[in-house]
Amino acid sequence: MTRLMCYGFLLLALVAAPWMGLYPVLGTKILCYALFACAFHLLLGYTGLASLGHAAFLGVGGYVAGYGIKAWALSPELALLAGLSVGALMGLVMGYVSIRRSGIYFTMITLALAQLVYFLCVQIPQTGGEDGLQGIDRGMLFGFIDLHNDRVMYYTTLTIGVAAFLFIARVVRSPFGQALTAIKDNEPRAVSLGYHPDRYKLLVFTLSAALTGLAGALKAIGLGFVTLSDVHWMTSGHALLMTLVGGLGTLSGPVVGAVVLVTLENKIGELGALLAGVTGIGWFATLGESVMMIMGIVFVICVLAFRRGIMGELDALRRRVRTPNPAPEPQSRPPIPPTRFTITGRRGCPRACGRRAPPCGTTWSPARGAIRKKPRSASSTARSATASCCASAKPWRPGSAARWTIPCSMRRERRRCLRLLPLSWQTS
Repeated sequence: MTRLMCYGFLLLALVAAPWMGLYPVLGTKILCYALFACAFHLLLGYTGLASLGHAAFLGVGGYVAGYGIKAWALSPELALLAGLSVGALMGLVMGYVSIRRSGIYFTMITLALAQLVYFLCVQIPQTGGEDGLQGIDRGMLFGFIDLHNDRVMYYTTLTIGVAAFLFIARVVRSPFGQALTAIKDNEPRAVSLGYHPDRYKLLVFTLSAALTGLAGALKAIGLGFVTLSDVHWMTSGHALLMTLVGGLGTLSGPVVGAVVLVTLENKIGELGALLAGVTGIGWFATLGESVMMIMGIVFVICVLAFRRGIMGELDALRRRVRTPNPAPEPQSRPPIPPTRFTITGRRGCPRACGRRAPPCGTTWSPARGAIRKKPRSASSTARSATASCCASAKPWRPGSAARWTIPCSMRRERRRCLRLLPLSWQTS
């Protein structure tokens, strides 16, 4: 119930934001990047696949939607559907190539494919080259919703974003999502249970790419332009940063991370001017030109102080407040000291055997059963019956057992002491 209340408060804040001073176009950009981060988090947070190729889906989805509106006079809903479809198709192709590897190799393959798409966008004339696509008309959604109004565009983006968020939540909590979590935690065990990890990875990669293409189409329609920066791999790095700052493994973490970073990126110049006026330090006025440096500092602070991210730390704090410290369970028997072992089956050496003794002595108690007898052949039993630890020790006889205090404090010394035992006795 508390989590649902947090989601409700977040939704109310987003609904009331345009009426509380937030510029609707900036709000639309924040929502588009929030959807982008949520789609990226579906792949990273619940499957463990770190992709640096999601910028290709975002940019191509925007290019397809923008070119469709300008050249083919598509309506906004058809342009959004085209961006989603192209993103899903690209995700299917790129995922089929990249999921054959894991870890850093998967990341490098997605990065290489994204750079290939980037250079194609530079060369293809339909994308506008380095100038990008400009002057994309918003049009009329379903023929009666005028998207030229900034607030209408904001609430349309918010509605689509909430629907996509609910879809992601349903996917995560479904049996399919639980299988993804199992593959992330222990892929060999998931294979032993009958799952096919490659199929699940390909499907979730395609879903993530489709949602990313939808975010790119929304961004192109809402802002009215698409540039090469949307296809560059650094945009994928921004999605990764939003996910880590918001909280990896939390549904609302990418949304909070997108709100924080996009707001910081667009308002850092005004904040620097304010700090320069208050403190009289002129360096603060140049903060607007050092956005990447500020974002890097924010990332370092979050890694050092908020390892779980903003929402992850809040969730951990809520659990600590609501869950008292559990009482220790009663122990049925006293714990076994870490350096006490069991030896049975031979008499002790009456005097020092000449071996170098470790720093401390340890009693090996026969009550713990750490030594057990294994059947051996007659020859090995006869050979072990005359074994002794030194010349002055009495020979061991079958059936005899004695409590022996052996100087032993480390695993290495334990192995050396066990060499003194007859061959018919081994540790369990």
